[in-house]
Amino acid sequence: MKFAIVESGGKQYRAVEGSTIDVDRLAFEVGKLFDFDRVLLVADGDDVKVGTPTVGVKVSAKVVDHVKGPKVLSFKYRPKKRIRVRGGHRQQYTRLVIESIG
Repeated sequence: MKFAIVESGGKQYRAVEGSTIDVDRLAFEVGKLFDFDRVLLVADGDDVKVGTPTVGVKVSAKVVDHVKGPKVLSFKYRPKKRIRVRGGHRQQYTRLVIESIG
């Protein structure tokens, strides 16, 4: 099984051909092709190439959708002072399908 470790938005993801990954929101339209410029590792069975810092391999992905993550609630409470603050956040993600590695 061929896979690669790619970096996007300061985070690392395991990319396998045909699989989907959710990365932080990218400024690409749905249906566009996207190439990862930072590929850190490529493995094909026992053949492993580790970059210093990157490998000269191209990983291309297709933008499928822009989605929102689960809601994360935060609650600040100070006893005896009547301070109760409730806030929420939903992270925006871009769903990518890995087209090809190499």
